[in-house]
Amino acid sequence: MEVLSPGDLLQIFVEQDDVFTGDYVIGVDGRVRMPFARPVAAAGRSPAEVEAAIAAALVAEQIYDDTPSVSVLLGDYAEAAVFVSGAVFEPRQVVVGGSNAQTRDPLRQSARGAATSFRTLSAALRSAGGVRPDADLARVTLIRGGTRRVFDLSGAPRGRPFADPIVIAGDRVEVPSRGCFQDWLMVPSSISPPGVTVFLSNTAETVLANAPGAIPDAREMRYGTRFLQAVFGLNCVGGSKLTNANRRAVLFSRNPMTGESIVIDRSIEEILRRADRDAFNPYILPEDAMACYDSKTVSVKNLAAAFGIVAAGVMATD
Repeated sequence: MEVLSPGDLLQIFVEQDDVFTGDYVIGVDGRVRMPFARPVAAAGRSPAEVEAAIAAALVAEQIYDDTPSVSVLLGDYAEAAVFVSGAVFEPRQVVVGGSNAQTRDPLRQSARGAATSFRTLSAALRSAGGVRPDADLARVTLIRGGTRRVFDLSGAPRGRPFADPIVIAGDRVEVPSRGCFQDWLMVPSSISPPGVTVFLSNTAETVLANAPGAIPDAREMRYGTRFLQAVFGLNCVGGSKLTNANRRAVLFSRNPMTGESIVIDRSIEEILRRADRDAFNPYILPEDAMACYDSKTVSVKNLAAAFGIVAAGVMATD
């Protein structure tokens, strides 16, 4: 159902009346102001409810003796500031919805009516960093004007239909926690993080910075990526056995439920052998950091090269 919010564009038609017929924007106080009539509350209502309220206002102001025929169409959705808290990665105020000429084709710009997939409950959750793996998706609560409505979004990660209501400015969304890690939530979906940004350090062979090794300071990874997959992405796996044996990878993470810092230090061979165990091959979470430590052979070789020891040895043999 369409629900109106401050800033929404309304196309109002009063039968055979050019004075009141026109385009109106809902004010920041949630009301529509028409000439010669008192303001009409619109935010949180449907267009049909606003139609009845406008008709009643025109009669109450004695502008009409009989109830006029009024039609209200939603012309365009405005942005809406929504407050999201609980088991999401970035609990905060988010702004969702809105459109511009670049995102709408000419036919839609000239047509009456509006539709959006950007001012919904799922869009608000995505804008707040996505739901955490401990989220209780069966009890997501939308609070509007003191009224609480509970929605079951557990179908989203499973690719099943789920209720995804329109949100309006001032709405509050609360996502409760189940207090435990749920693997089935670690998949891309309409309510999960859009991706995982991982901060990287070092390469398979030590360089002065990430850039010469073609490794950026941060990399975007698919949500649901595990430690071993990220290690491959960091170029920590492979190479000659002499120089690359006993290499280690370190993951710096944070428990999303407690905020406690976690450091996982594993040898590459250990991760490869035990990739089926979460303790050795955990999921990568947003804002994690990774480093790859080279073997002693590579470290000694690079240290010698840095001080010119290798070159000096060659000259001495000549």
